[in-house]
Amino acid sequence: MILKNLTIAAAFVLISGLGASPVLAQTTPPAEPAMAAPGGASPAGGTMTPAAPAAATPAPAAPEIKAPAPATAPENPYGLAHIVQTGNPVSLTVLALLAIMSAGTWYIFFMKFFEQSRILTQARTVEKRFWTSGTLAEGVDKLPKNSMFRSVAESGIRASQGGTSLVGLNDWIAMSLTRQLEDANSRLQSSIAFLASVGSTAPFVGLFGTVWGILQALIAIGVAGQASIDKVAGPVGEALIMTALGLMVAVPAVLIYNYLVRRNKVIQEKLRGFAGDLQTYLITKSK
Repeated sequence: MILKNLTIAAAFVLISGLGASPVLAQTTPPAEPAMAAPGGASPAGGTMTPAAPAAATPAPAAPEIKAPAPATAPENPYGLAHIVQTGNPVSLTVLALLAIMSAGTWYIFFMKFFEQSRILTQARTVEKRFWTSGTLAEGVDKLPKNSMFRSVAESGIRASQGGTSLVGLNDWIAMSLTRQLEDANSRLQSSIAFLASVGSTAPFVGLFGTVWGILQALIAIGVAGQASIDKVAGPVGEALIMTALGLMVAVPAVLIYNYLVRRNKVIQEKLRGFAGDLQTYLITKSK
């Protein structure tokens, strides 16, 4: 009897469990995966194979930063350097002529300026050295050997020592001193004519370069068949530069010429005054 009751109860429990299983399956949350135990052991005590490490994700490459290019001045296709690099033989010849004229002008200016300054310094020392001497020979010895005043004094002394019966002593001395003054004047005027030539011809040399540049512009227009600004700007720019260079060479040459001529006149007056005083002394034998 007891065995029969246990059998019925077990059957009842089994039927109830089978009916509740779908509901539990639907409501029971999924079990979380067990954490791997240290040393590769499973929670159940078994040995677990160590999992392979996940592949490292490569970090994104940093963008390459390029250094800024150094700033360069834009090339000027219409400047003087462009003419020198790409100029034709005519324009280069004009530039060479203007360069020679300019170099010669400044060379003559410095050379003549220092020469005139030296002569003016000698003129100031004549009063202190020559006229304060006891004799003419002593006064001449006190003057520098390259002095124009010494050359004039020596010429006057030679003329006073040997005259001619055809010309009086006064006239003979005057003629000798005049020749010496003319020689000194020729020495002062040497190379001055070059400045006058440069001042009068340099503008026309530059103008020739201007005409040639305009001609090249017209030829470029004719070859291209259209008057675009890029065909005209270059040759016309060269033409204007040639004109400017011609004026830059001519104007200093004219100013330097006038300046040196004025200084030469001052020196000539001092030489003429010294020669007149010397002639008077040689004739009268007194100061």
